[in-house]
Amino acid sequence: MFNDLNPLLHQQLRLSVMSLLMNVKEADFTYIREKTGATAGNLSVQINKLAEAEYIQVKKSFKENYPLTTCTITSNGRIAFEEYVTSLQEYLKPTE
Repeated sequence: MFNDLNPLLHQQLRLSVMSLLMNVKEADFTYIREKTGATAGNLSVQINKLAEAEYIQVKKSFKENYPLTTCTITSNGRIAFEEYVTSLQEYLKPTE
């Protein structure tokens, strides 16, 4: 039997954000936007959804008088991502 896929992570942009954050200590908004190719508005909405689920932590500050938004994956986010990948792998295994 197949496990349900996490609907929050089963969206391309949110999955991309989580994948990036799994491999770095933190990432700023511009870096994530450039790597995903997302528009600023869409990325902002998806980051908020991940933050509301407590999968990422968002820190807003200033750097040289410019706003700086930095994202970090949380332990809940790591667990959710790893569970998602495990569930997805079950879909890729041949049926016995």
